[in-house]
Amino acid sequence: MKTTISVSYRSVQLFRILLSGIFLVASFNHILNLEKTINRIDQARFKGIAYFFGNPEYLIIISGVIMMIAGFLLLVGYKTKWAAMALAAVLVPITLTVQVGQIHTLGPLFKNIAILGGLLFFILNDIQTFQKQ
Repeated sequence: MKTTISVSYRSVQLFRILLSGIFLVASFNHILNLEKTINRIDQARFKGIAYFFGNPEYLIIISGVIMMIAGFLLLVGYKTKWAAMALAAVLVPITLTVQVGQIHTLGPLFKNIAILGGLLFFILNDIQTFQKQ
């Protein structure tokens, strides 16, 4: 049984635009502050996750580029579902590596969980069917 709800087109548009901002800012931080980001990984309790996938320097650059491209696509509303999936694919390993295990800083962990919830909205819903009102 499929249930539908009425949602304002403008609210979905604002949600998409505002959600994209954190990824655009993070992408520039990854690329422009590479050493600082590497240090954050090296200090993380679960840094082995990052090292399992390869050289953290390359992973940071790749994730920065993905966040920049997919964040921009989310911002402009092009291929939104695919952009959200790419951003979630980057967000989950970052969260597991850097945020999990930081018991004294649960705020950033739950911020990332909330952001993942926002991405899931765009992954699970066909926003092309929202009507402009």
